[in-house]
Amino acid sequence: MRISRPGRNEATTWPSGAGDELTLPVFSQLAGTVGGYPYVKIVIDRTKSTIHFIDSADGILHVHYIARDILGISIDELALRLDSFNDDVYRNPDRRFYLGTLALHTREAAESGRPESFLSLETVDVDTMSKDMLRFFYHSVRGHVDRSLPLFLKPANHLQEGYVADLPESEIPRVLSHELYGAASFVSLNPGSAHGRLRVFRSEEEYRANTDPLKWHDIIVMPRVPEDIPRLSGIISAEHTTPLSHVNVMAAGWRIPNAVRLGIIDRIDRAGLDGRWVGYRVEADAHDVLLEPAEQLSDGGRLRPRAAEHIVLDRPELAPTPVTSLSELRMGDHCRFGTKAANLGELCDLLQHGSPRWFGFYRVPRPPRTNLLRYLARQLGVPGADDDALTASAELLMKEYAEVPRGIVLPFSLQQRFLESSPEIRQALTRLKSALEPGTSETEQTEQTEQLCLELQRLIRSTPVPDGIRTEIDRALVRHLSGVSRFVARSSSNAEDLPGFSAAGLYQSVPDLTTTDAVLDGVREVWASLLSPRAVALQHEAGIPLERCYMGVIVQEQVGATTGGVLVTWNPLNPQDFRNVYLNISQHSVTEVVSGEGAPLQYLCNTVEGGSRTVSLGSASCDLDAATKDVLCRLALMSRLFQSHFAPDDTFAAPVDIEWAIDGDRISLLQLRPFQTAA
Repeated sequence: MRISRPGRNEATTWPSGAGDELTLPVFSQLAGTVGGYPYVKIVIDRTKSTIHFIDSADGILHVHYIARDILGISIDELALRLDSFNDDVYRNPDRRFYLGTLALHTREAAESGRPESFLSLETVDVDTMSKDMLRFFYHSVRGHVDRSLPLFLKPANHLQEGYVADLPESEIPRVLSHELYGAASFVSLNPGSAHGRLRVFRSEEEYRANTDPLKWHDIIVMPRVPEDIPRLSGIISAEHTTPLSHVNVMAAGWRIPNAVRLGIIDRIDRAGLDGRWVGYRVEADAHDVLLEPAEQLSDGGRLRPRAAEHIVLDRPELAPTPVTSLSELRMGDHCRFGTKAANLGELCDLLQHGSPRWFGFYRVPRPPRTNLLRYLARQLGVPGADDDALTASAELLMKEYAEVPRGIVLPFSLQQRFLESSPEIRQALTRLKSALEPGTSETEQTEQTEQLCLELQRLIRSTPVPDGIRTEIDRALVRHLSGVSRFVARSSSNAEDLPGFSAAGLYQSVPDLTTTDAVLDGVREVWASLLSPRAVALQHEAGIPLERCYMGVIVQEQVGATTGGVLVTWNPLNPQDFRNVYLNISQHSVTEVVSGEGAPLQYLCNTVEGGSRTVSLGSASCDLDAATKDVLCRLALMSRLFQSHFAPDDTFAAPVDIEWAIDGDRISLLQLRPFQTAA
């Protein structure tokens, strides 16, 4: 074997047919690390019949290596023709260079039960290699890797999965992305560190039976963490979960370390750490969580959470406001109807009339590219990047495939009228505000507020809706939602979707309402959810005054589609990735995705070059059909335009969180809100 590395990032290169093989020790010398996996980048040069195993420790890009070490051109020269160069190495069927990555994995051997190593080979996810090209690529690499190391082809996207399905496994062994993800023993969800008391619960039943309430300084460890946890210092899930569950979204808002670690409970038991104070750290590219014994906080744990922030929210507008059609609202109406309703109203207008901002994400320079408009044009099927042509094609896309279900919105002022209509409710609110004043011990305050909140919720649910309010709601239903057989009442508070306070899953939605009386019951249930013990505790902890919290209610046509989910215009598995958006999909209901009860399908969709891939099948027995995958890619592209329109600044970088449902090729948009990352 000949290794030539006089300088950094020189390659280990073999002429094809020379018989040299990449061994595990040499792989280790060359490897970098990403997502906890060692990897080595490779380039096959068909013209010179050579294969390059690249020193990958500093993450050099394939194209930079080819330019400098094979073609002998400068990075500046490459930058001048980067787009055409990328087209040649990723899209040209008669290309000179084949690019890929070898990653090292460990699994338990089926026969011996011992750990064994294997390599996965994959192309870049935007690569359009055909079936024959993938076959050539695999066999070329197989011929230069130690035969004792199992080598599996890992399709990089759904297109390649379709090609590989037609090839016999005896010729090309393969491993799919979701198989590797599902077997991963560690997944970093929110990097960070904490100092707290470790609390282990082996089941939800054990958690519910616990008589020692969780405190802010606790670090919870469970197979699956329930939605109703209080604010904590850290989370470890002992089973795989989705980054988009309500628990994990709130953890990102709290800026606390959060990870999946299979087998963590046994490890904690062996170390005797349950109930002890520990240091806990999660790193994005680590192989494991760090847990080590630590001293108890000297103040006895009475300080407030270190991540708590004083949340600022706009003053609610309580001037008399009529029940309004959802389509008539705009973003500026959030002070009267809540952010969720205002954003949906804005979406209605966007789908109908377009936006001067919705190409913003694609206009941002990504050096050496001046912008990504050429890529958007290709996705929209537009020759060139002419603004008028792009606009016309984007508007057609929206009108043809997307909709916001019809709805009406009850303003904050209507909730205020209802609360003031009952002397008992007014008195209970006064008692609750007094209980939240400083002066009582934390334990006493918690007990008092919980009892008062439960009493307030009971009063709200049981107090009759005054005739004037009932008539106003009924007239709005008749005027704007005639013909609808099933409604859903959704929360739209001003105390949610705020920097540092996402409130994901905190407030109630009530589906399957079929009559006016049922709608009124649903509305009162939503109003009551603003005053649940958990909601009031989290609001108070964040410094949000009770008298500033109000609830609007969206009463909306309930769509009949069963396939739905959540999308964020961000990749939680790789926060530096600007190409992909992340989707969680359920073939039962959106609720299954966000509640954490089910295990959704997880996808990444590339909104620059196009294409998609499956990260996890969750609890599904098989993947989605090709037509549904196409609809999801269309939704992903739309989501980038929505991100641009709703961006708070001209970086267009702030991600959005979208709940959606699909029926055939129609996409119903159910919610859009800012998505808070842990960064």
